[in-house]
Amino acid sequence: MIIISGLSGAGKTVALNALEDLTYYCIDNLPLGLLSQFALEITNNSQAAYDRVAVGIDARNTQEALQHLPQAMAELRVSGLATELVFIEAGDDTLIERFSETRRRHPLSSHSMSLADAIQMERRLLAALAESADIRIDTSRTRMHELRDVVRERIARRPRASLSLQLVSFGYKHGVPRDADFVFDVRCLPNPYWETHLRPLSGRDKAVIEFLENQPLVASMLEQLTIFLRFWVPQFEAGNRSYLTVAIGCTGGNHRSVYLVEQLSEIFSKQLQHVLVRHRDI
Repeated sequence: MIIISGLSGAGKTVALNALEDLTYYCIDNLPLGLLSQFALEITNNSQAAYDRVAVGIDARNTQEALQHLPQAMAELRVSGLATELVFIEAGDDTLIERFSETRRRHPLSSHSMSLADAIQMERRLLAALAESADIRIDTSRTRMHELRDVVRERIARRPRASLSLQLVSFGYKHGVPRDADFVFDVRCLPNPYWETHLRPLSGRDKAVIEFLENQPLVASMLEQLTIFLRFWVPQFEAGNRSYLTVAIGCTGGNHRSVYLVEQLSEIFSKQLQHVLVRHRDI
């Protein structure tokens, strides 16, 4: 069972719809008091419709129930029901902009509480879920159709009992990904941006690749990142971790970080079942 939670406006409904399109049995805004009963129903029912189930949980539940959810999930896992918690989030500015564009009311806002205050209250209510999530997805710079692709590839199509490694390139000038487990800064490397003919290209283009391959510092960075991840990724996998996100950042997120992510993807695709690449800022 996949439990999808997150901040209002961040994309929980989009994620549930994506799973429903992939034949998941989906329920949105399930009262947490019914979670154990629902889990019992699906484990005792042999219908094929219950083979893949997703449940949406949001801040309209009581604070006590939300704080108890991590423990409730641990109990479900002990009972033999494979359970994952997906938390979808975004920055305050992004959420405010989305609510303004859609003219929807935040579920916690009122005449006496502004939208910004409602978002902060929701963050506090869901803090325990965010911290205990198996995977956090930051949609601050993600369009809704891109979120559907992330849910399909990262969650629905991940082979069972395997670790999903996501490699993300990004630009520091656009902010650090909130959902990264490891963040590596490669701004110390020679920058193709200062070569005028390379500036409009990306780290996937042949000319940029050739430029970076001729830089000893780039080769050293790639080698040391590979050594680090080859040691630690199996440790996470051995600890039954389902998802791991490694983010690599340069200044703009176009050249150095893109090149290194592509190289690491090629290396780790040979030893892991599920490696995904995301170039956030190109």
